Amino acid sequence: MTNLPNKETVLERNQAFYNAFSERDINQMSLVWWQGSTSLCIHPGGNVLIGWDIIRDSWKSIFRNTDFLEIDLEIIKVEIDQALGYVVVGETVLQSSRGRKFQGQSIGTNVFQKMAQKWYLVSHHGSPIMR
Repeated sequence: MTNLPNKETVLERNQAFYNAFSERDINQMSLVWWQGSTSLCIHPGGNVLIGWDIIRDSWKSIFRNTDFLEIDLEIIKVEIDQALGYVVVGETVLQSSRGRKFQGQSIGTNVFQKMAQKWYLVSHHGSPIMR
């Protein structure tokens, strides 16, 4: 069941995640994520990362090894209840690293949980689309 004010807030938090991602801004990324040991992240084609410290290090590595990122999103599905919500997106990522350009498509599922009256990203799972 979708709760409208929560839906708008979760979509704003989802956009904040992708803004931090495209701007390669670890400080902004840190504001979106729940920084506990239960957070989970799976980058497309990657392993399961559990806990904010490991997740933060993975984003730092991505940002350090990337010169440019542009992300186009398509919102596919949003579901929210009082304290848990998810956003499924189609991601098209244009990335430049060491003079080489890459474009990839994936499906992302972002799970947000409301804690202390604020929504935090607790899980990001990106799956590559194979064509």
